[in-house]
Amino acid sequence: MATLTSTIMRDGSRCFLALPAGANWYAVKDHVARLGGAELTGFLTDQVTECWIDFRYSGHEFSVNDQFGDFWFFVKDPACPADLLEDVAAHFSTLLGAANE
Repeated sequence: MATLTSTIMRDGSRCFLALPAGANWYAVKDHVARLGGAELTGFLTDQVTECWIDFRYSGHEFSVNDQFGDFWFFVKDPACPADLLEDVAAHFSTLLGAANE
C-alpha cells in the first residue's frame, strides 16, 4: 500500500497521499462511488490542465487534485483517523497504483 504522508497545507487541511495519474479525471471521479459510503460532493475541471474532486467519507471531507503527473489527496481535518486515510488510499490505489511503494 502507498505510504501516508502528513503535509499540512495553508488552509489547515492535510495532504496525505500522492498516486500516479494512471487514469483520467472522470475515472477517478467515478471511482469515488465505489468506495462504500462515500458521497461525491464536487467536481470542477478546466478540461485542460487540472481538476478538483470533492467527496465525503465516514463524516470527513476529502479532496483530490491532479498535480505534476500525480493525484494528490487531501483531508480537511488533519486529525482524521489513520484507518480512514488507509481506506481511501487502498481504494484509489486499486485504480491508480501506488507511487510511494
